[in-house]
Amino acid sequence: MYVVATAGHVDHGKSTLVERLTGMWPDRLAEEQRRGLTIDLGFAWTTLDGREVAFVDVPGHERFVANMLAGVGPVPAVVFVVAATEGWMPQSDEHLDALRALGVRHLLVVISKADLADPTSALAQVRERLPDAPVVLGTDIEAVQQQVISMIDALPVPDRDADVRLWVDRSFTVRGAGTVVTGTLAAGTLRVGDELEHAGRRLTVRGLQSLGRDRDRVEAVARVAVNLRGIERHHIGRGDTVRTPGAWLDTSEIDVLLRRSGELHRQLVLHIGSAAVPVQVRPLGETGARLRLTRPLPLRIGDVGLLRDPGEHRIAAGVEVLDVRPPALRRRGAARERGAELATGRVRRPEFARVNELRAMGFDTDGTRVGEWVVDDDWWAQCRQQMLAALDAWTAGHDVAAGMPLEALRQQAGLPAADLLPPLLAGTGLQVVDGVVRRPDAGLPERVDKAVRTVEEWLAAEPFRAPEADELADLHLGPRELAAAVRAGRLARIADGVVLGPDVYDRAAKVLAGLAQPFTVAEAKRALNTTRRVAVPLLEQLDARRLTRRAPDGTRTLL
Repeated sequence: MYVVATAGHVDHGKSTLVERLTGMWPDRLAEEQRRGLTIDLGFAWTTLDGREVAFVDVPGHERFVANMLAGVGPVPAVVFVVAATEGWMPQSDEHLDALRALGVRHLLVVISKADLADPTSALAQVRERLPDAPVVLGTDIEAVQQQVISMIDALPVPDRDADVRLWVDRSFTVRGAGTVVTGTLAAGTLRVGDELEHAGRRLTVRGLQSLGRDRDRVEAVARVAVNLRGIERHHIGRGDTVRTPGAWLDTSEIDVLLRRSGELHRQLVLHIGSAAVPVQVRPLGETGARLRLTRPLPLRIGDVGLLRDPGEHRIAAGVEVLDVRPPALRRRGAARERGAELATGRVRRPEFARVNELRAMGFDTDGTRVGEWVVDDDWWAQCRQQMLAALDAWTAGHDVAAGMPLEALRQQAGLPAADLLPPLLAGTGLQVVDGVVRRPDAGLPERVDKAVRTVEEWLAAEPFRAPEADELADLHLGPRELAAAVRAGRLARIADGVVLGPDVYDRAAKVLAGLAQPFTVAEAKRALNTTRRVAVPLLEQLDARRLTRRAPDGTRTLL
């Protein structure tokens, strides 16, 4: 199927031309038929030389330009109508400006009402403004049909495997069926039973209709009516979308390339697809701008729309979306640099992003994969360098700490998510223990090493006499310093404030082997030549390591 929209000044015969081509009057509202004026979008279809062609008929009055843009936005080809009786008119200008801003390249001009007035003047006006467009008189309907066929045959082949994004132009309720939305399917394929998404809500396609017939599937490009399960009509309307779940990202801020721009105000309306959204405009250089949308839209790189000033009834600029996740511009000179980048017509792919985010943004997903992420190799190497430098700096300021907290290291390395940290650590030899990162060869600072050597000398002479609290205090060995010595394998922690040599358990077992079994705490204390402060926790540690077994009466046996 092919979809063609109309354009042109009010009362120049667009609807009449569609009726002559299709045999169907496109206006559907009672008020339109009563007033003889197209107010909203009309639809009709026919077959031309074996080709199914659907027409979207748009209003020409200046008060309904927003409706006109909702119809033309998703459509790749346009029949532009100019009446011989009036020639080129103000809305002809605005409609042409809109088509140029939208980048519509497939255009056919029809001079209508040539049986009521000499078309020469209208032809000259069209040639002046559209020198390359084919022009035909509406009185020769066979010639119009042939030119429509030539135009649609030149259209690019749509991507029928693409993610679906159907811009809704109508929504209504059908008794016994429920909510139905209509739109122009520009890419992808819809099937009965498909799951779609709208505003975070999952919907199911109950039925499909195209050109007045029920279908099991509809491929782009096509006019389609979709019967949806899971949503009420008042929750969806023109400017909304139904789309492939998880394949699109809603965005409220975009960077765009401006085409055919005039004077820009800060407050304009962005027309894209069937949506019309007020935006704040921040120019970036001569041809770029950042748009802040008043409501999020599912946009991708390459989407085309236009900015319009509804108060002055003029098209301000055509826009091409270059970035749907633009960077912050806080740094001095960042806006100028961004403007220069936008002027090239493309922006760099993000240095890091999840695969589904890249796809939803419109970038290819090739590159180095790290789990569900795609990363730039240079950025990844830079993060690793930053991580190592951050760890060294942190360690220098926390010389007896267990290690640097993982979250602090993630932030210092510039990683966007915690799941990137383990692969970044892989191959570095760094140890991750209890939520902290440390180097395995990290030694004790000199001041602590000197104090621990003193304790080691004491324990060499009396291996089971733990230093007292005041002795440790004199050596400036507090809990953090002792913990560092234990991690370094220089001491063993028996209990709070009780430390002995690292081989104390094996040495104790050898001493206790010389006792009659079972033995009491007092007997163990005397054999080890230590105090109860040391003997009790030491025996409990031996129990925990299954070197001894404690009986109900409190005696122990060496295993």
